[in-house]
Amino acid sequence: MIKKELSEISGLIKSELETFDELFKESIRSKVALVDLIARYIIRQKGKKIRPLLVLLSAKIVGTINERTYRGAVLVELLHTATLVHDDVVDNADKRRGFWSINAIFKNKIAVLMGDYLLSRGLMIAIDGKDYDFLEVMTRTVKRMSEGELLQIRKTRKLDIDEETYFKIISDKTASLLETCCLIGALSGSENTSYHEAMKIFGESMGIAFQIRDDILDYEGNFSITGKPIGGDIKEKKITLPLIYSLNQVSKNEASAIRKKIKNGNKSENVNEIIDFVRQYNGIDYAIKTAQKYSLKAKEALKILPDSQSKIALESLVDFVIERKN
Repeated sequence: MIKKELSEISGLIKSELETFDELFKESIRSKVALVDLIARYIIRQKGKKIRPLLVLLSAKIVGTINERTYRGAVLVELLHTATLVHDDVVDNADKRRGFWSINAIFKNKIAVLMGDYLLSRGLMIAIDGKDYDFLEVMTRTVKRMSEGELLQIRKTRKLDIDEETYFKIISDKTASLLETCCLIGALSGSENTSYHEAMKIFGESMGIAFQIRDDILDYEGNFSITGKPIGGDIKEKKITLPLIYSLNQVSKNEASAIRKKIKNGNKSENVNEIIDFVRQYNGIDYAIKTAQKYSLKAKEALKILPDSQSKIALESLVDFVIERKN
């Protein structure tokens, strides 16, 4: 298969994405001046739009894109944006996609309330459209995302994350939302329950591959390309798959010594030593192979669906996710 850039994949539904953009802008407008000011600031921060792209392509691959599809795409993007705003508060982050974060400009209290506003707008759109199936899916997702984040915080404090726990965290924290995008798109485009299940598996598998790739970038990334400094996860004491695998290759004493360095991860020499340790014990290679395994699982899930340009686009999106540099 010829590898495609994200712009080529998006080009298949260019007009539909333009429609989504207008609906999303409309969805976060407010008569309250401060809310509207922040909403317009958020709109300026153009991301990759992978989540609405997934909703739209998932509807198209199983049937057709319709009004319900657009409501679903807006719903998931509102939820995603709300979680980013809240995450920046939790992480005390100053920047997001090269822009100052909401909390950096307007302080934490306003940022938290703005995140709540975005979430409530998504819920109201689903209620007004009587998309109660979307609400059920989304409620479960918010629960999983919250649990995944809290589990990661607890395990980070103890530095005792194993592979099983790692996959539980990334499945709940990251993959659940991509799974939701695909399921909501499929629910809007078809009543075929086999298609719904296939798209759930596709979304979760791609989401796991997405997060593993993100974790790999922490060990081999370039700030000028990725926008995040190499070793950022180590400094935050996050133990991800490349490190988990490497720790399992050495004695308990050596693993304990590495964990002590993680506790003092803010020191640049410790970060470099940990990165060298992971490279020495092939942690990055193992993580790459694991991401590829999940990407193949995602593509396998699509085999039940009829061949189409949308199917090719989704397969290309999987390739983009595991090969991305940022």
